[in-house]
Amino acid sequence: MSTFALPQRLFVRPVSARYDACVRSDARAAIDVARARAQHAAYVATIAALGVEIVEAPADDASPDACFIEDTAVITGRHALVTRPGAPSRRGEVDAVAALLASSLEVHRVEEPATIDGGDVLRVDDVLFVGASARTSDAGIERLREVAKLDGLRVERVAVPAGLHFKSGATLADARTLLYASALLDKAALAALLSIGLRCLEAPEVEGANVLALGPHVVVSAAAPKTAALLRARGLEVHTVALDEIHKGDGALTCLSLRVPALPSWST
Repeated sequence: MSTFALPQRLFVRPVSARYDACVRSDARAAIDVARARAQHAAYVATIAALGVEIVEAPADDASPDACFIEDTAVITGRHALVTRPGAPSRRGEVDAVAALLASSLEVHRVEEPATIDGGDVLRVDDVLFVGASARTSDAGIERLREVAKLDGLRVERVAVPAGLHFKSGATLADARTLLYASALLDKAALAALLSIGLRCLEAPEVEGANVLALGPHVVVSAAAPKTAALLRARGLEVHTVALDEIHKGDGALTCLSLRVPALPSWST
């Protein structure tokens, strides 16, 4: 088992000037783009302060969802799979991300009709749990399985009965602790996670099911104060950031970055 550690690098992308037109479940929710940009900047600053290198992808004001960069690629180690997002309106986001990743990683692509979003992929040591959601098809999962093998990882398919992505309802708080939302996580998926020895804790708030674990640190949405308190009580170093404008776009903490592990360690 390799060590869980701070990632070597994070790729992020600025909030689009058209973020208020992003794909979201509640199209009536009024989005303040300027406030979303301020919250994104605070998210980036929080992580940079932990000593992680930040690399910014080019802004894309033509793509309302561009800040949710996690969906455009899955980094497995020395390799990266550039995705074919399940939402057709988001497929224009991937080429710029592919070019950026190619400077340091070996990049692979997904061919149609397969689809996969990075928000459906949860890494736990050498296993990638991949949600079969409305955005990620079985063919997309199979393509990821091919690429994951190149870095010695295996892929396990899990069902996503509710929510946008698998990681909308389940993320790691540390190497062996999973937070989940019972309303969003299928019992079979929870059983699969328990079977590999994870401690599974139900998040007191739905927003608390998506946290960003960075080695000994964990970033939690300010919308989940009970979750933050739970994790502090377990001895984790918790950092909170306001993300209400990001949540309005069905986004959360993991969505806003792509993490490159510091090999041979692993990160979420």
